[in-house]
Amino acid sequence: MPEPTAPSARTTAPQPTASPSLLLAAPVLTSLTPTSGPAGGGNTVTLTGTDLNGATQVRFGSSIAGFTVVSATQINATAPAGMGNVQVVAVTPSGTSNGLTYTYVPAPALTSLAPTSGPASGGTTVTLTGTNLSGATQVRFGTTNATFTVVSNTQITATAPPGAGGVQVTATTPGGTSNGLTYTYIPTPTLTSLNPTTGTAAGGNTVTLTGTDLSGATQVRFGTTNATFTVVSNTQITATAPPGTGTVQVTATTPSGTSNGLSYTYTAVPAPTLTSLSPTSGPDGGGTTVTLTGTNLSGATQVRFGTTNATFTVVSNTQITATAPPGTGTVQVTATTPSGTSNGLSYTYTPAPTLTSLVPASGPAVGGNTVTLTGTNLTGATQVKFGSTNATFTVLSPTQINATAPPGTGAVQVTVASPDGTSNGLSYTYVTAPVIGSVTPLQGPTPGGNTVVLTGSGLAGATAVRFGNVPAASFTVVSGTQINAVAPPGAAGPVIVEVTTPGGTNGPGAYYFYVAAPAVTAVSPNTGPTAGGNTVSVTGSHLTLAGSVQFGAAAAAFTVVTDHLLTAVAPPGTGNVAVSVTSPGGTSAGVDYGYITGPVLSGLTPATGPEAGGTTVTLTGSGLTTTTAVQFDATTTAFTVLSPTQVTAVVPPGTGSAAVTVTTTGGTSNSLTYTRVAPPG
Repeated sequence: MPEPTAPSARTTAPQPTASPSLLLAAPVLTSLTPTSGPAGGGNTVTLTGTDLNGATQVRFGSSIAGFTVVSATQINATAPAGMGNVQVVAVTPSGTSNGLTYTYVPAPALTSLAPTSGPASGGTTVTLTGTNLSGATQVRFGTTNATFTVVSNTQITATAPPGAGGVQVTATTPGGTSNGLTYTYIPTPTLTSLNPTTGTAAGGNTVTLTGTDLSGATQVRFGTTNATFTVVSNTQITATAPPGTGTVQVTATTPSGTSNGLSYTYTAVPAPTLTSLSPTSGPDGGGTTVTLTGTNLSGATQVRFGTTNATFTVVSNTQITATAPPGTGTVQVTATTPSGTSNGLSYTYTPAPTLTSLVPASGPAVGGNTVTLTGTNLTGATQVKFGSTNATFTVLSPTQINATAPPGTGAVQVTVASPDGTSNGLSYTYVTAPVIGSVTPLQGPTPGGNTVVLTGSGLAGATAVRFGNVPAASFTVVSGTQINAVAPPGAAGPVIVEVTTPGGTNGPGAYYFYVAAPAVTAVSPNTGPTAGGNTVSVTGSHLTLAGSVQFGAAAAAFTVVTDHLLTAVAPPGTGNVAVSVTSPGGTSAGVDYGYITGPVLSGLTPATGPEAGGTTVTLTGSGLTTTTAVQFDATTTAFTVLSPTQVTAVVPPGTGSAAVTVTTTGGTSNSLTYTRVAPPG
């Protein structure tokens, strides 16, 4: 800790001038390496100059940096976080150096890519938009470097290198590496099959192309002729074969390229025709055997009831037997061969009720909540069941029923019955009401933001967590027995913690206590010896729940006296440190406390004098600035502090030799001997 400025003399005795040989040169800085760095700090900066020994502080602007004195001409400092241009200075007991400029470079940030995808072969020009992009030294697509041009501080154009899948695009500048934005490589499409692989020369039939990476297809060709098509999924396209002859290659083209070709053969076989169905109707659930009669039915590849494929057997060139799939209403039955699709004949489904959704799909075990059943053909419903239990219900329309859930447990199937049959079942889950068994921790700061672990039962599917009347800032359902919630801000005092699930809300009994953050306003005394051990009174507010007291990074033993006072035993330390208090409510701001090195005496002039006293002696040494007493044996005498290395004192009357000591706030010095001389005679 630098010696403070010498205080005013405490006596009226003359004050000699300090010896010039005791004055040290102030530090001088000549260079910084590097002269810039990221705004987040953390990089090492070398300060070069003169008279840097004994440095007590390095500042970047107003921020104090951690540092190591390497020699009288070099200091290594760790740049703190900052922004813009700041002056770097070094402080020693002899003063503060000149300042040298250090520039904080903000880290780059990306906000968008255009485009966000391109072919796996690369070569796409991608525009990166963001902030602080000037001086970029690297652009990466995943782990691969890209060539690029910095257009402005907010824009870079880069050429995508070859790659695969989704990768993170980043930009690097002297200020660091940006966040990543996703760029997706789109692979070239491939075809693995066609269905059918033949068709009539007139075209018009639907051909299913199966393969990979078909999304975004821009063209399907049969030979050199474009076909109309629909992309069904990434692995399937349905195309309408154009007119043609012979065998041609079918290909699909996307922005990433053109696929391999698969053979498709145009035939001159007549298209099939249907003349009758038997029977012409059946239940919605399907399963009816239907006989299709007609011509040119050999080689049939598909039988459809409306848009639904049916399983079938070709009996002869004039007959097919098919199993009707489930369906509704009146549909057209068709048969398809490589030569085309037949005319359609009508088949009528007798509708049974169907269910498509339940809202909600879960509820409390006690029942009583309203569940909306949505589906079709619900008019004339005669029964709604939750598992094997009948429920009361109201038919609202052909597509909606409101039912009151009966009591139950576990997962059950909800069904609707009408004269036309029983619907499919949809799952409804009975959920037990949540129970909170423990809240950990029970206390936390009023600003919230800390994670609180709630344990109990029935917590799965939680839809809300509240602290009093305030929703949790966020929460995560870890399991049916645990929720991790982030406490919202709250006033000091207890609140009830509630969890709501489809099974209801827990009962009272789970509490959480908001605790105000401690505040430290003063420490007394605010200085003490480096050896520690002295008692320091810490005053402030909200100190009752103090869990630790820190002198800088060192923990101190302490005793809470009142909510506004605690006493701590200073641990050993050096320099200036912040005294802070931590409780469940948080950590207070720190108040300065200074460790003072104990005094050392090296000289006493003169070392002899008359028994009558009154002689002014000069004590020389170190650490004398905060002198509080000078003693000759047990006798305290008047003194004057001249400098950190010199004190004058008036010798009290006495006989023989006396041990002379100096006491400061840092302790008591070693002793030097002063001898009183008796008068002659």
